[in-house]
This record gives sequence, C-alpha cells and structure tokens, in this order.
Amino acid sequence: MSKSIECEFDGAVAFVTLSYPARLNAMSRTLWLRLREVFETLAHRTDLRCVVVRGANGHFCAGGDIAEYPDFRFDEAQLRHFHEVEVWGGLSAMLRCDIPIIACIEGNCMGAGVEIASCCDIRIAADNARFGAPIARLGFPMAPREARLVAYGLGHVTAREMLLEAAVLDAAVLAQRGFLHQVLPASDLMPKALQRAQGIARLAPQAARLNKHTLRVLSGVLDEPAPQSPAAELFATAYHYAAADEHQEGITAFLAKRSPSFQ
Repeated sequence: MSKSIECEFDGAVAFVTLSYPARLNAMSRTLWLRLREVFETLAHRTDLRCVVVRGANGHFCAGGDIAEYPDFRFDEAQLRHFHEVEVWGGLSAMLRCDIPIIACIEGNCMGAGVEIASCCDIRIAADNARFGAPIARLGFPMAPREARLVAYGLGHVTAREMLLEAAVLDAAVLAQRGFLHQVLPASDLMPKALQRAQGIARLAPQAARLNKHTLRVLSGVLDEPAPQSPAAELFATAYHYAAADEHQEGITAFLAKRSPSFQ
C-alpha cells in the first residue's frame, strides 16, 4: 500500500500532502518520521513564506494506522518511543517551523489529524470535514504532550468532549468554537487556501517568523515540565498502561471489527 508525504512548490508557497489512500491518510510510523524530515527541511528554506498542509483523495488524516499497533503498543518502552520520539518528533518539527502553516482540511480529521491540524496557524475546512479523537473506543488515552497540544488548539471544552465522549464534530461546530478560521464548500477549499497562502507570502516574512516564535514561546506547548512537578510525574508514568487489558481489548476488537468489551 503506497504511503507518502510529498512536497510541491508554487513560488514562495509549499504544499505538503499526506497520502495513504488505503487508510484515508492515516499516519503510520514511517509517515511520522517523514513528517519530521519534511518540516525540518522546510524550516531552513529562506525562500518560503507559507506552507499548506492537506490530505490526498478527499480526506485530511483519519488518525493513526491501527493495523501497526499490536506490533509495539503493548510494550511500555516501545510505546514511549513511539509517542515521545516518532509522533512528537513530527509534531514538534511542525511547531518549531517558523514559516506560517495553513491546514486545508476535508473529510476525516481524526486523532493524529487533529494533532497535525493543531500545529497549524490557520485552519480552513470543507463543509464535509469531521473531527474527533475517539481513542476511548480503543482503550487508551492521548499521550500527555499531544493532549496539551490538542487542548491548546481545540480548547479544553472540545478536547474533553472528544476524549471523554469519543465525540465526532462537524466543521460548523468547530468553526463556532474557534478551532477553524473558515468553512467552505469542498470545491472552494484549495482555491481559498492558495489565496490565503499567497496573501501571507506578500507580507513581511521576517515579521511572520518572529510572530510565530513569540506565539510558540507564549503557548508553552513545547515546554518541558519542571523537575519533581506533577507534570513531570505524569510524563514519567504516562505509558504504564501499555500492557493493560482494556488497551489490548480495544485494539484487538477494532482490528477484529467487533465492539470492545471493557470490564
């Protein structure tokens, strides 16, 4: 099954396309590593003034590639490496990129898709977009760094609804709650993204980069917890659930296409 993250360029605008059609552009482990590589490379391009992130074939990103999960998620060390190095490596590369980033979202934007969108500065969506992080159905929580990022982007009210109720919300709701800047018919989405990107590209590039740096520092999304603080304890113990029965049941049930039975 072909999967890739590709870059195309139109003058001072870069287009980053998530592509894994068989999984609605779900993020596999190799794609997380590729995301980091792409954004670390783009961050050093002095000729670029805006990046547009989009998904292929009518979807943004349907979450993680759950078919891979039994290979590593039930071992605490491997699970920690996945979230702290692979996933956070890709997300933090986006966050550290001082070039303005526009998310162009249609179709499914779930889990990893919400996390990637939360790293973007401007978010526009098609009216068919659907958002959620229904991992409670899979028997595991969101990793702390990712939860902090999503809560900052979505707001705590929406983050709690998605994580505790496995709620899936449409674009109109997320626009009303402030996560999305604009909702459009799907046919208008890419033209509007290009228009907004070109508008940013005409503005002062150094000022944009300085503004991004300032907003990133003030947000605290990349801060490390203070030693011996409750947050430090949380980060240290966050993956103890790896071998838990409900974790294994949730993933096993999903792959078997049955409802999980949580005791």
